[in-house]
Amino acid sequence: MTGAVTTAHALVELVRAPAALTVLGDTLAGAAAGGRPAPPGRTARLAAASTCLYWAGMALNDYADREVDAGERPHRPVPSGRISPRTALLTAAALTGAGLTAAASAGRDALAVAVPLAATVWAYDLALKNTPYGPAAMATARGLDVLMGAGVRRTRQALVPAALLAGHTYAITAVSRAETLGAAASLPAGALAATGAVGLAAAALTPPAAAGAHRAAQTALLGGYVLAAGSAQLSATVRPDPTRLKRAVGAGIHAMIPLQAALTARGGSVRAALTLLAAYPLARSLSRKVSPT
Repeated sequence: MTGAVTTAHALVELVRAPAALTVLGDTLAGAAAGGRPAPPGRTARLAAASTCLYWAGMALNDYADREVDAGERPHRPVPSGRISPRTALLTAAALTGAGLTAAASAGRDALAVAVPLAATVWAYDLALKNTPYGPAAMATARGLDVLMGAGVRRTRQALVPAALLAGHTYAITAVSRAETLGAAASLPAGALAATGAVGLAAAALTPPAAAGAHRAAQTALLGGYVLAAGSAQLSATVRPDPTRLKRAVGAGIHAMIPLQAALTARGGSVRAALTLLAAYPLARSLSRKVSPT
């Protein structure tokens, strides 16, 4: 029994299970921008698809990075020996299949986006991560996750939230590549500038016809997003050591939630946005037990 519990805990660490709370709002923002009705069943299926594909990427990341992690993160499940490389790879494959199945159950238009999303996740972890194209590949995956909520026939309407979340993801990914070694102050400073730019662009691109309540909710949520991500990025700019860079990456991951909520409110779903925001304190609390990075 103890062995089974230990293995289960290692799997939770492998996929960074609580961090999946930071992807649930992608498809909500995409659906709101696309003007789609969001019946509970479809919302749940899309959330399941996003979660499974995210977890697959985390498991595949640890499989691909097992040799690097042996030196930089020996406590991770694979280099510590708690999870074998084969198990990590099989977990990634199974979760990818589950994600595509969940997307298919939400409709062919969702599956049409989920397939290139899954391909991007695998390409990033196995080929692109340590190249100059790594941050762009990760940003593309996040953007596709947003577009999955809108569906392939409504991608044009959801391009703005997809681009904004992709831009934020690019900045976080760029910082994460240096979180174990430290970096020049220009790296977190660039991420801080990107956070400000995303917040300003989201406010500026609000549809003119948006209701006052939607605008007010979006403005408040965008302020929360900038504060959530920007404060840690500013701290890392002052002292760009590994500890502060890691905090900036973690804060940036969690700041996805108020940004997603703001973009969902932008699309007219204030109630869904406020419901989504409730995941933010939970994600931060659980990150103390399982690191999102």
